[in-house]
Amino acid sequence: MAQIIAIANQKGGVGKTTTSINLSACLAVAERKTLLIDLDPQGNASVGVGLDKEKHANSNIYHAIIGLQEIKKAIYETELPFLSICPADKNLVGAEIELVSAFSREAKLKMAIDSIKEEYEYILIDCPPSLGLLTVNALNAALTYIVPMQTEYFAMEGLSQLLNTVKLIKMSLNPSLDLQGILLTMFDARNNLHKQVAGEIKKHFGEKVFNTIIPRNVKLSECPSFGRPVILYDIESKGSEAYFSLAREVIFGRQSIGASLDQMAEQ
Repeated sequence: MAQIIAIANQKGGVGKTTTSINLSACLAVAERKTLLIDLDPQGNASVGVGLDKEKHANSNIYHAIIGLQEIKKAIYETELPFLSICPADKNLVGAEIELVSAFSREAKLKMAIDSIKEEYEYILIDCPPSLGLLTVNALNAALTYIVPMQTEYFAMEGLSQLLNTVKLIKMSLNPSLDLQGILLTMFDARNNLHKQVAGEIKKHFGEKVFNTIIPRNVKLSECPSFGRPVILYDIESKGSEAYFSLAREVIFGRQSIGASLDQMAEQ
């Protein structure tokens, strides 16, 4: 049965979609059968793995959530043999409104995933930058969640709101939901503020912070425009190394080797 992981943070621009794309790709390269579900109406994760979302406007995650189609009919292969994608497009914006009066509206994604979860080792859900009904659906369907956090001054702003939402979901919908880890992103080892913020987050959350830190990296910024994960765009880049390290942590746990804060600071 698949390990279902939601990649969530209501704060935009923190590397959430970048993490969803590249962690999925690295898991696939490790020959773990992986499904990436794009739950963001912007559809950036879909484009980031090379899918033309306009060609799949009639068969995507929107249709699966509102019950027009089985999710298996909205899943497509990617350039990587072990990675599949269930895309999203702007129609997903209307899903929250359409589901307001629906029975078990918080469980629509979970019910869709239940029919396919035996077919994958990992299912990653790229959540939208909000705490609306789509994100609630993702957290209700997931076993664990990862929170990407940018190493800047307002990094922890809104995190308490996310954790409070998770607390409510655990109380009423998904008691087994657990924090898999906080992922520090866009880290610049030359910036003292970044090092200070990263240190404070590690001090506050301890072992809940991944050893791996994702650096600010030009190749990570460029690869989405080419519709390729960074490991296919430039496998020797710092971004590739970081996401391979994160994948090892996800597969094998914290005891696997990650890029620590001290190691990043030395680079």
